[in-house]
Amino acid sequence: MREPAFPQGLAFVRPPVPPLERVTARLDASYRRGQLTNGALVRELEATLAARLAVEHVVAVASCTSGLMLAFRALEPTGPVVLPSFTFSASAHAVAWVGARPRFVECDPESFLADIDDARTRMDGASALLITHIFGAPAAPEAWEKVAADAGIPLVFDAAHALGSRHRGRPIGGFGDVEVFSMSPTKPVVAGEGGIVATNRDDIAEVIRIGRDYGNPGDYDTRFVGLNARMSEFHAATALESLADLDEHLATRVALADRYRAGLADIPGITVQALAPDDDSTWKDFTIAVDAAAFGHTRDELRATLGADGIDTRCYFDPPVHRQQSHAASADRPLPVTDRVASAVVSLPLYPALPPADVDRVASVIADVAVTPPSGPLS
Repeated sequence: MREPAFPQGLAFVRPPVPPLERVTARLDASYRRGQLTNGALVRELEATLAARLAVEHVVAVASCTSGLMLAFRALEPTGPVVLPSFTFSASAHAVAWVGARPRFVECDPESFLADIDDARTRMDGASALLITHIFGAPAAPEAWEKVAADAGIPLVFDAAHALGSRHRGRPIGGFGDVEVFSMSPTKPVVAGEGGIVATNRDDIAEVIRIGRDYGNPGDYDTRFVGLNARMSEFHAATALESLADLDEHLATRVALADRYRAGLADIPGITVQALAPDDDSTWKDFTIAVDAAAFGHTRDELRATLGADGIDTRCYFDPPVHRQQSHAASADRPLPVTDRVASAVVSLPLYPALPPADVDRVASVIADVAVTPPSGPLS
């Protein structure tokens, strides 16, 4: 039996956390004042990101999920909400939380993004549109804005992966009616836990601000059923210090993604998530699709071999949301492309601290699998 490529293991992700001393130094004043939640650091984070994203309003919340929930509270959909099934379950959870029904659409097999042609056939009676920037790849936002405008409904972007992505030079964040970002440990900007709601609509921003504090505008006469979705000063301090490193980390992610693409380019049956030539992705995840017939092994067989070599991977989003117990009742038709994509994709390690040589070694393992008879993990 040969030695594993990574005898000590290769982690799937290592959160790009800023140095603790920087975080504690930034937190010090708030901590000494006893202002631990929704204070000056939260305001600073909101102002900094509003300037970076070129939007009128940024509202910090406890998580991306709570931001999506409150965004839909502001929009009050009265009919089905159209969204992809190939997304994280929180997208559909937020829709169901306000009493709306998800209406799932297919994904594109090359970009893994929502299929705009399929969505156009599903707009009858819809009350909102929710589109995800999958793995940080911008989801053709201007095209989706036209779909929403033609249908006369609001457009929400689940931008959990996309803080730092750009579409034709313009930051993701100001498209549609509202975009919601995540700052959980696997994301490009890390707060520990946290989310950011970006919008140019005053009314949506006001609902989010009140809604993150139970729906209480300050007089304890709650205007609607809100959440405890306030961001703490510790999380804001962490996010601000993480944000200071974002551009450097994004450049590293792009370089590593380019290295993966070069190393995998000549392997039959392996395709990388397609990215529009005028878009910039955060590469929150580097995801490939495995064509078992051309590659000679299934996605699961490849993943087993990678695991035997110490390489940790993830299979997002398998099962897709329309097949999950929480939302299967909303699945009103087959989604064969989504099923096929979900069963074929696997995400490889990618994070700023990942050595380029490790990328080369992962690609080499995949190349070796391609020329190995399909008899299980390499041994």
